[in-house]
Amino acid sequence: MNEFELIERFFTRPARHAALGIGDDCAFIAPSAGQLFAISTDMLLEGRHFLPGADPFGLGHKTLAVNLSDCAAVAARPRYALLAGALPDADPDWVGAFASGLFALADRYDVELIGGDTTQGPRTFCVTILGEVPPGEALLRSGAQVSDMIWVSGEIGRARLGLALERDEAIAPPPAALHAPALAAMHRPEPRVELGIALRGIGTSGIDISDGLIGDLGHILERSAVGAEIHLPRIPASAWLHERALDPQTASWGLAFVLAGGDDYELCFTAPVAKAELVRAAGRAAGVAVTPIGRIRREPGLTVLAADGTPLDVATVKSFDHFG
Repeated sequence: MNEFELIERFFTRPARHAALGIGDDCAFIAPSAGQLFAISTDMLLEGRHFLPGADPFGLGHKTLAVNLSDCAAVAARPRYALLAGALPDADPDWVGAFASGLFALADRYDVELIGGDTTQGPRTFCVTILGEVPPGEALLRSGAQVSDMIWVSGEIGRARLGLALERDEAIAPPPAALHAPALAAMHRPEPRVELGIALRGIGTSGIDISDGLIGDLGHILERSAVGAEIHLPRIPASAWLHERALDPQTASWGLAFVLAGGDDYELCFTAPVAKAELVRAAGRAAGVAVTPIGRIRREPGLTVLAADGTPLDVATVKSFDHFG
């Protein structure tokens, strides 16, 4: 297949919400009344962001999921997507499975693919997502306030454990019951779109956990010009990972999996103490657990506390760096 046959066969659908979708040099869209567009782009490169030989259906899901997670982080409802991709060849079976994974997730959130580009090259995908959010209701990294509670959604560290299993890393063997959830978290992350929308008017700041909890929380602290303390035992990771983080023989990687594992695509957000019950109600409405792990303070920097309240040395725990 050539470029245009590939696009026509696997990615062209009738326009639903767009004034003009795929087929011309540009698509045409307009925001819904009373909404702002929220726009973000993410790139996935084989060997850097996903493993060679990754299942194409799961990769199609993840390619869109990481962008939906950006919408969730700012409380935007995803609406439109553009997809640019490089492929070593136009294998119809591979491309068909990838498109099926992408559209299965797109249909769940009524997201319309309105354009993009393809070329031959090392397997790479880049999605631009356009969401909608009412003015003044977005969760921004700059909104955290002193005394706010710090919350996270879901479970932390599962995707990093999944990567360790895929790579057959030299770690203590996890219980068999953790294997499937860890691999699912790595290959098919669930964007917390419903939670982000439910937090409108409740949360003060937000970010998705893509590069690791303490690294991404650090972006909120920097933009909000505040500091924070979080409690390691409160972080919603598996009991097995918590044990590894506390065991001196495995803490070098166990602590990193919990604090800086990356690829979780859960939300980290802040909210006033007085709105704690509203946060919990938002979690129930979205069908996802939400857990308070610490608080925002005036003093700069991030402190991670052990169960007895003593600060932990996490200077060597580093989140994912795209150029590291």
